[in-house]
Amino acid sequence: MPFLRSAFIALSHNRPLRRFFEHSALGTRLNKRFIAGMELDDALRVAETVNRQGIAVTLDSLGESVTSADQAHRAADVYHRLLDAVAQRGLDANVSVKLTQMGLEQSPELAESIAGDLVHHARAKGNFVRIDMEDSNLTQTTLDIVRRVHARAGLRGAVGVVIQAYLYRSHADVEQLIADGVRIRLCKGAYNEPAEVAFPRKPDVDANFLALAKMLVDSPIDHALATHDETLIAAVKAYAAAGAIAPAHFEFQMLYGVRRDLQRKLVSQGYKVRVYVPFGREWYPYFMRRLAERPANVLFLARNFFRS
Repeated sequence: MPFLRSAFIALSHNRPLRRFFEHSALGTRLNKRFIAGMELDDALRVAETVNRQGIAVTLDSLGESVTSADQAHRAADVYHRLLDAVAQRGLDANVSVKLTQMGLEQSPELAESIAGDLVHHARAKGNFVRIDMEDSNLTQTTLDIVRRVHARAGLRGAVGVVIQAYLYRSHADVEQLIADGVRIRLCKGAYNEPAEVAFPRKPDVDANFLALAKMLVDSPIDHALATHDETLIAAVKAYAAAGAIAPAHFEFQMLYGVRRDLQRKLVSQGYKVRVYVPFGREWYPYFMRRLAERPANVLFLARNFFRS
């Protein structure tokens, strides 16, 4: 449903609607399915619960496009606290970070400095930082920063990045990142991109996702495949089995609150699964992109909202 997708992505940028939902009881009631809570401790409690099911976690403190260096440093402080808490509690969890939350739009140098500090902290704690991908205008800058941080002494393997299968450029980006030894999370993509840079048709996105997934599975380092599409998951599993590639060599990643049944099924089959757990008060843009990605989520929320 291209129209529905475009509508929800447009709504994700609506500031008055965002202010209303992020500060209302109605918004809190709506977001419970996909958001772990408003505070850091909420996310940690959810992570512990998910870990008990044999599923790993990546924690995301929601927020993007800060407007000052002070805001960027405050956002980074939440991640530093997360890394300490994960280590203290012995959780199977890493963190996911958006560079616009680290000040990218104010200064790429600021974002790189803050991200580098986070990766140093993660390495000291035996952990890992995943840099999330945003819209295509930021793709090259994001990749440049990730590759430079990854190349710093002692940080190889402590930072990874997200690649979006709907972008035409992603095949070349995956080749370069594999050559550099950078761990990738492959997803389909959740922004409204023009046809000049991204496949407009879902079948083409799916085909590119599978082609890129095969490259990652064949790679000598571990990568992550982020999808709830059972057809694509089955195709990846079949490809790996045909190549005698062990399930432990890659992991499937899914969103908190989406396809819990499929998460448990994959774990029971011996596959690694990691759930993306977001939290925080700036949840509205993330929430709208989840609805844009999967119209079935709209029906699910409507049924459960009126049932409660």
